[in-house]
Amino acid sequence: MPIYLKLFGDLRKKADPNIKGSLSLKLEINDSEISNVQGILRKFNIDDNEVYHIFVNSVYAGLKKNVKDGDKVSLFPRNMALLYKWYFKREEDE
Repeated sequence: MPIYLKLFGDLRKKADPNIKGSLSLKLEINDSEISNVQGILRKFNIDDNEVYHIFVNSVYAGLKKNVKDGDKVSLFPRNMALLYKWYFKREEDE
């Protein structure tokens, strides 16, 4: 079972440089070496400072949040920053 990834805004171009439109990019990742959100970023050559909001299974999360098969991960870029960081605590696993 894969990890389900949704990339928003400018992050979509990291996975598909030819993408058009404004909808999120939905991907399925089948990589047994990915254990946390940072592993996903490395796979798509996304720098930590390019990502502002992370959700794992609809829960606000951080870079060290563990991920496993079946998880749903959403990544938002800095230019789509919202007020989540002021109202929700990030979940981390390390």
